[in-house]
Amino acid sequence: MKEYILIADDNKDITDILSNYAKREGYEPIVAGDGPQVEKLFHEYDPVAILLDVMMPYKDGYEVCRTIREESSVPIILITARGEDYDKIMGLDIGADDYIVKPFSPSEVMARLRAILRRINRQEGLEKTENVLKVSNIVVNLEEYSFKVDEKRIPLTKKEIETMWALAGNPGKVFTRDNLLDSLWGYDYYGDSRTVDSHIKRLRAKLDTVEHPEWAIKTIWGVGYKFEINEEES
Repeated sequence: MKEYILIADDNKDITDILSNYAKREGYEPIVAGDGPQVEKLFHEYDPVAILLDVMMPYKDGYEVCRTIREESSVPIILITARGEDYDKIMGLDIGADDYIVKPFSPSEVMARLRAILRRINRQEGLEKTENVLKVSNIVVNLEEYSFKVDEKRIPLTKKEIETMWALAGNPGKVFTRDNLLDSLWGYDYYGDSRTVDSHIKRLRAKLDTVEHPEWAIKTIWGVGYKFEINEEES
């Protein structure tokens, strides 16, 4: 069964290069040159991932990403000529899984794609019910509001447990500071991103009371945080 990668860019040289690299990875590339065509091909082919240029005719990549996210969790990598933190953060906030800044290395694009698909596979292996999450050697229980590493209970606050539920429940996914601020404190919370940084600092200090070489909360500078599983240890 063919696995399709949807490549969206109005520059044919770029789509040709990425198509060749996608074929080397064993995928069947399909190409779109504008926003509406991306949405049409997405519904027609059900691709395993989308490489999505931001600056496209008729409907830009941000708008397309936002529309697709309303109905699908398909991995989306935004490709942008603008490398400002604001552009990256906006892309992640509307649901993109990653971003690449032009000019880019096609090999890097494929490496990012492989990393995202590995993360998706790990998520499929998570044990997650409505109130209990098990990943690696962690158990997060929202019913009891408890957190354990190797069966050892670590005393975390309610917000810290909710943070671990969000991060550990999505290994490899980057959460912007605004993502975490809105989901954990609420849209009407009067605060700023420094609240999140202080919160993560306190959480890490508690987690570091036990050894955890299998995983870590990683800082993505200028953007936010992610929960990363060490594949060599897991």
